[in-house]
Amino acid sequence: MRRFKDLRCISPAITSASYSHGVPIVISRRSLNYDTFADRHIGPSDLEKQRMLQFLGFKDLDHLTNTNVPEQIRLKRPLDLPPALDEWRMLTELREISDKNKNYRTYIGMGYYDCIVPNVIIRNVLQNAGWTSPYTPYQPEIAQGRLESLLNFQTMIADLTGLEIANASLLDEATACAEAICLASRVTKRFKILYDPHLHPQNIALLRTRAEPLDIDLIPLTDVEGSPSVAKDIAGVIVQYPNTEGKIYDLENLIKTSHENGALVIMVCDLLSLTLLKSPGDLGADIAVGNAQRFGLPLGYGGPHPAFMAVAKRDEKNSLARTMPGRIVGVSKLVYKALYSLLHQSIQKSLLNSVPWIDFKKLDMHGLMVRTLTIHVIVAGEE
Repeated sequence: MRRFKDLRCISPAITSASYSHGVPIVISRRSLNYDTFADRHIGPSDLEKQRMLQFLGFKDLDHLTNTNVPEQIRLKRPLDLPPALDEWRMLTELREISDKNKNYRTYIGMGYYDCIVPNVIIRNVLQNAGWTSPYTPYQPEIAQGRLESLLNFQTMIADLTGLEIANASLLDEATACAEAICLASRVTKRFKILYDPHLHPQNIALLRTRAEPLDIDLIPLTDVEGSPSVAKDIAGVIVQYPNTEGKIYDLENLIKTSHENGALVIMVCDLLSLTLLKSPGDLGADIAVGNAQRFGLPLGYGGPHPAFMAVAKRDEKNSLARTMPGRIVGVSKLVYKALYSLLHQSIQKSLLNSVPWIDFKKLDMHGLMVRTLTIHVIVAGEE
């Protein structure tokens, strides 16, 4: 049975005597059918659309389109769309489509590995609209709780990588690799990077994309474990650990040679493997990056998954941490605080190498992934 809610006034100031472009505006009320799925989820009603068209001086949407869209790209026929479904039928049809999916074990690897997501996280985080629906968590107790979970993430990354300072996530592993070589170039004032040919393919692809406009030369590293040659003009060396074929390098000679020539060492780590392998900090690396998906996030056809970056304290000024991209959550005497100063300083000085995340809604959505895997680790426990 179709139910109609009460009629609402659009605006008390709009009456039949109002005019725009010589066209009288006579619409003063709106009817909503809350049983119709489209009415609940698709913006303005027919009456409101007509009011906007009249205000602009157009009689209908076709008149508006024909005035603004060039004829060469205009579609001459109506869209071939089926009748609109109500919510129940829409959900039923989507379930029927999803039932056609076939689940197979994935062996693709390359930084993406399926994992079991505990039901407590699925129910209380991923399926809880309270994490995603608010535009900004103004309530201090919610904001502080979110910041605390980001601080837990930073602590976890610092513990596993063995490095002093970690940020509260980056976009993905490939982006983190690109940010790491830019960081090495900024700190050393050099523009040559040695890279492991057995980095994951997506990491190499994005390194090339980012390096070209910045005039950074990417040079393949021919001998990772033997006697690597690192010249005096090399800004950094980036290696996958373990590499894309699963091999675990002995990096002691490479790290020693790099540091003797003033180059930074960047390790692209599998976060879960660091529970068993020597950490970047123990090996003497300067920067560690990687994908955190291994700790309880579904594959999601490739994302979204948060990456991480951690850096060593190489000098009294802590120069690596001061130029590290992303956000850092710290603890003051009373509250948790997120530091975005580097982001804003870079924007002002036009030094940013990537598009900044000014949309804090998207930033918080990405933070949801960080909180999910952090809660997963807490639920799983130390063992």
